[in-house]
Amino acid sequence: MPSFDLVSRMDSMELQNALLTTEKTILGRFDFKGSEATAEYKEKDKIIEIRAEDETKVKAVRDILMTNMGKRGLGLKGLEESPIEPTGMKMKKMTIKMVSGIDKEKAKIINKLLKEAGSKVKSQYMDEKFRLESKNIDELQAAFHMLRTSKELNIDLQMENMKR
Repeated sequence: MPSFDLVSRMDSMELQNALLTTEKTILGRFDFKGSEATAEYKEKDKIIEIRAEDETKVKAVRDILMTNMGKRGLGLKGLEESPIEPTGMKMKKMTIKMVSGIDKEKAKIINKLLKEAGSKVKSQYMDEKFRLESKNIDELQAAFHMLRTSKELNIDLQMENMKR
């Protein structure tokens, strides 16, 4: 019986590459000359911290980072941005939290969406993963596409452990 696991996680190597490209872009732009604008990933807390002298530069760094993440195929749905706040020494900062894993609330939403769609897909929640099984692989792919494009789910989903 075909099956796969639904997961929600960020590829850390691609994220590091997007951050490096962002730093290179900041260094090359004229409007950031002499600026101390940075974007760094704090792996322990799973957040990206953006720092700059004023709000417009913070927003510009965020836009550059989001563009680079999109080019690398990283999902932008699983990001929670904080408002821009002062940090002292005339600097502003914004934190972007990475949401990974599927919690129980999202699992309930996934089950509800699958039942509303009337698909013949069996679902099982297992420790921040979601296993989907069906007799037909086309039904699985249709369910994955429906979940991924759903407006109710505010997380980025990936397919893992595909078995035929």
